[in-house]
Amino acid sequence: MKTVKDYIRTIPDFPHEGIMFRDVTTLFADPRGMRLTIDQMLAPYVGTKIDKVVGLEARGFILGGAVAHQLSVGFVPVRKAGKLPGAVISQDYQLEYGEATVELHDDAIEAGEKILVVDDLLATGGTAEAGIKLIERLGGEIVSCAFIVDLPELGGRKRLQDLGYDVHTLCDFDGL
Repeated sequence: MKTVKDYIRTIPDFPHEGIMFRDVTTLFADPRGMRLTIDQMLAPYVGTKIDKVVGLEARGFILGGAVAHQLSVGFVPVRKAGKLPGAVISQDYQLEYGEATVELHDDAIEAGEKILVVDDLLATGGTAEAGIKLIERLGGEIVSCAFIVDLPELGGRKRLQDLGYDVHTLCDFDGL
């Protein structure tokens, strides 16, 4: 029987030499792989109050939409700067090669709402932390953060856990 990890291909030297890119598009393309992923992402939250799922750009939209559908709750995207129409709040964060900004509609989360943050991959945790800061600025309460892949050597899980957040991942890969 295949595991979620079995559906993920590795592409060496993408986008830069020395990087082993963990490509989840092969998992998304396979109906069994996709179903297995969504079922396993949902399992820890059965019986947990969740009001909205927040997906981080871009593959978090695919996962977050499916998870929100299964939970019968709303879905909210956290996007790169300049992609959302209407009034937004912004959060800068550091990348290994510079800085980036993510945004959230300023009316997307109501104070006290219970939020599940979803994305495909947890590396350094910078994008997830930036998204969490936006959610919390609007008064949302983070229930947990769920990812398909963890890259433990990059420290994202530890970073989020040290900040007090629950983190759930389906598999991990060694290396970058």
